[in-house]
Amino acid sequence: MAEPAPRKAVETTPDGHHIVVDGRRWRASDPRIPPLLRAELVAELMRARRELRTRGDAVRPYVHDAKLALGERGDPWWEGTPQGTRVRLAATMRTLLRHRSGSTICPSDAARVVGGERWRDLMNVALEVTGDLVAAGEVVVQQQGAEVQLADAKGPIRLAPGPCLGR
Repeated sequence: MAEPAPRKAVETTPDGHHIVVDGRRWRASDPRIPPLLRAELVAELMRARRELRTRGDAVRPYVHDAKLALGERGDPWWEGTPQGTRVRLAATMRTLLRHRSGSTICPSDAARVVGGERWRDLMNVALEVTGDLVAAGEVVVQQQGAEVQLADAKGPIRLAPGPCLGR
């Protein structure tokens, strides 16, 4: 059996904001994303891309969410805006929930993806975005495995897929 060809090193622009593939520039993923969370986001992106062949346009929003979460679409990750941060947090929450397939996530997971080492600064915004996703039916807030209202929650919360999340 022949060995696979070695992968070419990916060329990046001097500022690290883009990669160059066959002479074409593409936005690089946000390097601040913790490796384990990056792996989940990439795995979900690849799953959604594979499903494009069979499910077509129905899964394009899932690909888009994963690319937003990775920082490859939307506002540039190196120039984050308040609105872009909210959009990216929401996309990250949806992508992680789809990837974990029925499991829960912590809002801090999304904050870690978007904020890197300064993730704690984003927790209030992440909770606001959680409220938006709850209102849209995409997320359910839980404590100790039971559904609770976000406004009534005291202490740590978990986010579970809502009826409108889609998978």
